[in-house]
Amino acid sequence: MKRALISVSDKNEVVKFARELTILGFEIISTGGTKVALEKADVPVIAVDEVTNFPEIMDGRVKTLHPKIHGGLLACLDLESHKKAMKDHDIQPIDLVCVNLYPFKETILKEDVSYEEAIENIDIGGPSMLRSAAKNHATVTVVVDPLDYAMVISELKENGDTTFATRQKLAAKIFRHISAYDALIAGYLTGLTKEKEVEKLTLTYDLKQTLRYGENPQQRAAFYQNALPISYSIAKGKQLHGKELSYNNIKDADAAIQIACEYEEPTVVALKHMNPCGIGVGKRIEKAWDYAYKADPVSIFGGVVVLNRKVDCATAKKMNQIFLEVIIASSFSNEAFKILTTKRKNLRLIQLDFSKKDESKNYPMITSVLGGVLLQNQDVIQENLKKWKVVTKKKPSKEELRALKFAWKAVKYVKSNAIVIANAKHTLGIGAGQMNRVGAVKIAVEQAKGKLNGAVLASDAFFPFADNVKEIARAKIQAIIQPGGSVRDKEVIEAADNYGMTMIFTNVRHFKH
Repeated sequence: MKRALISVSDKNEVVKFARELTILGFEIISTGGTKVALEKADVPVIAVDEVTNFPEIMDGRVKTLHPKIHGGLLACLDLESHKKAMKDHDIQPIDLVCVNLYPFKETILKEDVSYEEAIENIDIGGPSMLRSAAKNHATVTVVVDPLDYAMVISELKENGDTTFATRQKLAAKIFRHISAYDALIAGYLTGLTKEKEVEKLTLTYDLKQTLRYGENPQQRAAFYQNALPISYSIAKGKQLHGKELSYNNIKDADAAIQIACEYEEPTVVALKHMNPCGIGVGKRIEKAWDYAYKADPVSIFGGVVVLNRKVDCATAKKMNQIFLEVIIASSFSNEAFKILTTKRKNLRLIQLDFSKKDESKNYPMITSVLGGVLLQNQDVIQENLKKWKVVTKKKPSKEELRALKFAWKAVKYVKSNAIVIANAKHTLGIGAGQMNRVGAVKIAVEQAKGKLNGAVLASDAFFPFADNVKEIARAKIQAIIQPGGSVRDKEVIEAADNYGMTMIFTNVRHFKH
């Protein structure tokens, strides 16, 4: 008679699975709560301690760590030495293992979980049995996911056994599952110890969705989310309408919600190709939309838009006049939702909890490179305005200072070399990703042409030469904010003084590669 060992925390469908195995001639071994559940369902079951002749001890910490269990799992039945050891020690082979693990993830996600409770939910026996069975998948079928129960039963009914290809796939899944489980434990303990730049980076992600393609149709792609969900993230956004997000949608949406993090007042961020094309703030979300749209009514077409307030009817009517790919907001009124969805079946509407935005700032940013990854904390430095220094003879007016603060927030999210021209309400021109800073200045000025009255300019890094100031002065811009720190700062300041401009050094750089 074949033997199956079943011990699960997730008891979904396990009774049905065990009953099917019994019908197929399997003898069931089980432990604890699983054994009780099977017995209540009148499924014949043998206790593990009947097999081991050794009781569960230490509050259940030790129950399956026994040669009669692991010998039955690891025995190579085609080796005479293994068969002799089994006979000598009265060990019977175990042909199928169905185990899933203590709910460590669910435990640490609970509010106010104690350290002791978290540690007690680190499974030892479960992973050990899974590893033993998966290593010996030449003859042992091992299942960790209830979604695989039906496939296993189907093959057993059809062939009398699972195929080697199936056992191999299940074994690979086991080791992925255990690796992810251990990564969560390692991450939890590392977080408690507050260690930095540890010798091993252990990360785990869950598949959220397969994507039609990546950046281009010839590229395969998938979207994985953190195993421990981040509340303020595209992965946790609730899609209310439209077709599935694409690879590029997800990248752009992520960049846009990071920008929206910076602003408390009603704000609209419009974004294309990882760069903002318009940022507007107002007393009402409709006015913020007006300013964001006004910033660049051409580039916003086909873009991603984030609103950090509820979308009302008036704002929806205005947005509905142009083609947008994605709209992300804290919520949508019933009227707004109807307006945006009636004739646009593909427009993606996503609801996101903006109240959780500050929680997301603690998570590191990970970027892949060929052969490895780069890891850094987010650029969420608390700006200390007391360290800002007016370095020119002319001081900024109150209105200029408001505009400079707004522009400085915006420029940190523009690809370097980055220039933002703005007033206190919205961006006017953005120069992004240029190989030299003068080029970025010229692009921003050209974009802001006709709107430069009272405009200010922000640069994500210092001006290496005074030619930037000359170009800015030619556009009649009278106020600049930049980090400072160039060996030619003196020349740059002198140029600003010569043109009667005001300039602030922040002493903080905001490169974004």
